[in-house]
Amino acid sequence: MLEVTKNAPQMAIIQLGNAFKNFFAGRANYPQFKKKGKSRDSFSLTNDQFSVDACHIRIPHLGAVRMRETLRFSGKILSATLSRTADQWFASITVDTDSNHLPPAENQGVVGVDLGVSALATLSTGEVVAGARPHKALLSRLQRLSRSLSHKVQGSANRHKAKAKLAKLYARIANIRKDTLHQLTTDLTRRFLLIGLEDLNVSGMVKNRHLSRAISDMGFFEFRRQLEYKAAMRGGIVVVADRFFASSKTCSACGHKIEKLPLSIRQWACPTCGTSHDRDVNAAMNLRNYAVSYTVFACGGEGSGLGRKSKTKPAPTKQEFDGKLDDIQVCISSK
Repeated sequence: MLEVTKNAPQMAIIQLGNAFKNFFAGRANYPQFKKKGKSRDSFSLTNDQFSVDACHIRIPHLGAVRMRETLRFSGKILSATLSRTADQWFASITVDTDSNHLPPAENQGVVGVDLGVSALATLSTGEVVAGARPHKALLSRLQRLSRSLSHKVQGSANRHKAKAKLAKLYARIANIRKDTLHQLTTDLTRRFLLIGLEDLNVSGMVKNRHLSRAISDMGFFEFRRQLEYKAAMRGGIVVVADRFFASSKTCSACGHKIEKLPLSIRQWACPTCGTSHDRDVNAAMNLRNYAVSYTVFACGGEGSGLGRKSKTKPAPTKQEFDGKLDDIQVCISSK
């Protein structure tokens, strides 16, 4: 206790209280103990216990520590959390700021995004993003290091070295995945104002033992999380279609819905209009149409829509949908 700043255990007690509040409210599981070196090591500081100056952060009992990058946001500094991932330490600084550091979307474009296993994302424009698949690429090395760790004696120096190597490889896999997702979500929110997305049951999908590894390697939940907060910062909208919306089985040309479409079928033709569809591109186009139609309905019916400006508009009517929407501003303007 004497080797660290008194603020670290104080913040730990406060965070424990918040964890119990979330547990009794049903928002989280029962709090678990943390042990140094066994999980993600971290501690928090209030704004009166540290200071940031250019590329240095001054931490109690440690002094000035050089940072790899400067603090990019201006405003009141509230707190900081210092955490360790493998052999690297990170400082997450909370800043209260009113300024928007991202420019708005370049145009009023609309796009539908279909997530998949064979390709990370297929856009309604026809673009296909394959995805990095870092876990699959480094699986053999991961298995070798895991096997080496299991052969080491508990508590030995060699086991500590093997554990550090394995943790570093896991961090590398996670960083490659995050880098791919950040580049894709940044590009989408920069190019398009309205983005249609499907609400995937990821927890249910990973129960399929044939696809669980590939699904987890893509990072569907992280993709949606990044897309939503980046779109909000740029003034864009993310419309999430209902989980049971038949995006793949519905013809994007005439709206005809077929009864069955196994995953093995990647190309199919509509029996009504005869249009030939690529499974993923067709799903992305249906998500795009869903996003446009939802925005039109939510903003007031026939006289509204993206880019529509008129002196008079019909009275808005409430539309009910089963789709799940997470904190999005649907009606862009009332004029």
